[in-house]
Amino acid sequence: MGLAFTIDSPIKIAKYGITSVVSLGDDVLIEDMRKYYSSKYALKFEPIIKYEEDYRARRITAYLDMLHEIVEEQFKNLKKSGFEHESELVKYLQLLPEYSPIKSAYETLQHTTDNDTINTLKEYILSAIEPGNIDVNIMAKVDGMTQDKHGNDMPPEYSIASSALRGFAKSKLNASLIISAGFNPRLYSYICNFKDFFPDENGAISKRITLKVSDFRSARIQGQFLAKKGIFVSEFRIESGLNCGGHAFPTEGFLLGPILEEFKNNKEKLAQDLFEICAKVWKEKQLPAHHIPKLDISVQGGIGTAKEQQFLLDYYKMDSIGWGTPFLLVPEVTNVDPQTLQSLSVVKPEQLFLSEASPLGVPFNNFKLSASEVQRKRRIASGRPGSPCLKKYLLSNTNYSKAPICTASRQFLHHSIKALEQKHLSQVEYQSAYDSLTAKECLCEDLAAPAYINAGIKTIIEPTTAVCPGPNLAFFSGIFTLKQMVDHIYGRTDLLNTDKRPNLFVNELKLYIDYLKKEVEKVLINHSLKPNSYFTTFINNLQEGIQYYKNLLPKIKLETAEYLQRMQEDIIALETRLSEIQLPSPMVVVA
Repeated sequence: MGLAFTIDSPIKIAKYGITSVVSLGDDVLIEDMRKYYSSKYALKFEPIIKYEEDYRARRITAYLDMLHEIVEEQFKNLKKSGFEHESELVKYLQLLPEYSPIKSAYETLQHTTDNDTINTLKEYILSAIEPGNIDVNIMAKVDGMTQDKHGNDMPPEYSIASSALRGFAKSKLNASLIISAGFNPRLYSYICNFKDFFPDENGAISKRITLKVSDFRSARIQGQFLAKKGIFVSEFRIESGLNCGGHAFPTEGFLLGPILEEFKNNKEKLAQDLFEICAKVWKEKQLPAHHIPKLDISVQGGIGTAKEQQFLLDYYKMDSIGWGTPFLLVPEVTNVDPQTLQSLSVVKPEQLFLSEASPLGVPFNNFKLSASEVQRKRRIASGRPGSPCLKKYLLSNTNYSKAPICTASRQFLHHSIKALEQKHLSQVEYQSAYDSLTAKECLCEDLAAPAYINAGIKTIIEPTTAVCPGPNLAFFSGIFTLKQMVDHIYGRTDLLNTDKRPNLFVNELKLYIDYLKKEVEKVLINHSLKPNSYFTTFINNLQEGIQYYKNLLPKIKLETAEYLQRMQEDIIALETRLSEIQLPSPMVVVA
């Protein structure tokens, strides 16, 4: 989602019953978009000025409340638009999957002449439809301390993530807070300060917690931590370690299929265990604890066909499936500026790569032709690598200054390159270290850029777009409507291009083998990045995953025999590739 891609998606699609997620990472962008949409919808706008009391949280609350107000009005008008051809209501109903009882009622309505039946069906449909949720996201790793206008550190509750949490907690939304990018005990502990995250007198939780996780162990540990504070995790959202967009969080070779199997086998016990821990806290707080709240397990990352989605729902009993990257090609849904959209619509697999662009030090899915990547290379060529640092959300390094600075900043790179030159490395070692240092991009500015460009909002510096699609985008070519993409998701049409697309599990396996090979190459160049035991564990996990997929093949019932044969051949070919990777000598590598 970056910062801008879904910043206003609720205004575009929530009225059609589609849930989207708004990033709370950039309060400056949020305030600018609030001003823009307040003008567009003739709403009252009072600016919240930087350094005013609790300005970051207040900006977020104001924006979320504005989204809520706009969507409520849109949905009210949609219900009034009637059942005539091409009305907003009809568009909503046509997007629904065939298994939806609401869609079934609408199809029946189309062929009914009895007035009483018509009225009954219309009443049912209008009472059953709902707008999509306005969910929000906080990256747990982005939680630096903030300063007042005099440069003094603010108390912990004013940190970047805590302020965003407070902004959501004070909003009118009945929605989910999705926490991604790691475990943040301080942030998790802060959640219990807000009553909406606890059950009300009827046992309902109006503000729910969703945790993005990469494996079952992580889900259990984080879930128990929150449960001990009385916070029940309403959803664990499993994301592929590498076959996803945005920041990537590779596991030590644990593959998506075996991870989903573990969740499938332990879901009920996990829900029961978390409830029992929560119930003790709820009783102390005199809150209802008579039933287990619903626990959803969802998955996202690299899903590309209706059959893949259905298999995940049927075999692994997933509650829902997330689609992200393909929607970058749907301007009705996401904010991608015209130049970037055109480039992405004809993207080739080799133009998408896992980069070191993020100042967070986490692998970042990148696009070689993005304006941000082009600008980064231009700055290096001019002898001035690095970016000006204006928003200061990702400050972390104190190697060269008392106050933290961003590792993508010109200041940091100036000092780092000077220090690198004094190490007397070989040419190969120097170039490897130099390329790693200068790979960083200003994600604060560049991930926000598409919203500014599309809205025509002037900024201090010219907006330059960074984009972070997952590898799956290479198999979609074109610019699509919302209806086309939804029809693809439900199997009513096929938007895949003619490139040979492997099964999502096979593609992730390929990505992990590519990743492992690059990690080994880094060790051979730098001698001291990872111990040999890491690689041995990684390979063992991949081998276990490969055997799992071989055993899984007969259980994939929706695909053709030809498809399964190709899948088997792909798995065997990748198994051979894995066996050919030569690990560095343990004598060379140090922990």
